[in-house]
Amino acid sequence: MNEPNNPIADLSTLVRKLRGPEGCPWDREQRLVDLRAYLLEEAHEVAAAIDSGDWDDLRAELGDLLFQVVFIADLAEEQSAFDLLEVSREIEAKMVARHPHVFGSERLSNAAEVHRAWERRKLASKATKASILDGLPDSLPSLLASYRMTQKVAGVGFDWPDAKAVFEKVEEELEELRQAIQDGSTQEARQEAISEEIGDLLFTLANLARHLEIDPEAALASSNRKFRHRFRAVEEDLDNSHSSLAEATTDQMEAAWQRVKSRERDG
Repeated sequence: MNEPNNPIADLSTLVRKLRGPEGCPWDREQRLVDLRAYLLEEAHEVAAAIDSGDWDDLRAELGDLLFQVVFIADLAEEQSAFDLLEVSREIEAKMVARHPHVFGSERLSNAAEVHRAWERRKLASKATKASILDGLPDSLPSLLASYRMTQKVAGVGFDWPDAKAVFEKVEEELEELRQAIQDGSTQEARQEAISEEIGDLLFTLANLARHLEIDPEAALASSNRKFRHRFRAVEEDLDNSHSSLAEATTDQMEAAWQRVKSRERDG
């Protein structure tokens, strides 16, 4: 089977046919605001496919995400705003400009130097009063936002010296949380203080993960998947014991949990 000469152009032609007079009524009715939810859903499905390690699934999900990109660019072209070719050329020019160590004479020896140079170069290209954090959308999951914000500020030198220093900050935040829990003020003030301290603790843990070169969002997603798998196994264990989750005591659930973990350890 021959590969198409330009698969992206072919996909764009397909989108135009879908939105054309003889195309799909549903596709013709879609507006830019309608596509936001689909774009986010497809991006999350790509992330889930990456987590699963299934290449076939990832290929399919990347296709779904690419379709959304092409569809949005087609809507923009209909409004004479820009087209897919402009999108491609702009990102190509941006990547060349931000990689002078590849396409120019600048020499950087490691990934840390590249990251610092990248953030400083982006900041220099912005308007005078722009913040280095302006490029991060408010819609990012909070843990991921903490990770990315501190990545960016670390790129200009605002950072703890090492993981040990962040670990000490984690212990400090834990102590402040304990104090907030023991605080004798009103219930409302106490809850507000606890919420603030838990937020500070999670933010610091995101920093610790970054210093240990771990993506905290991916790490938490992995733990969530592990818990989901184990708890389903607990439900099955209880069912095999002629019990149910609604009827089981805490001790019975804990015993089932330990049996599940033991079976995991035994392979």
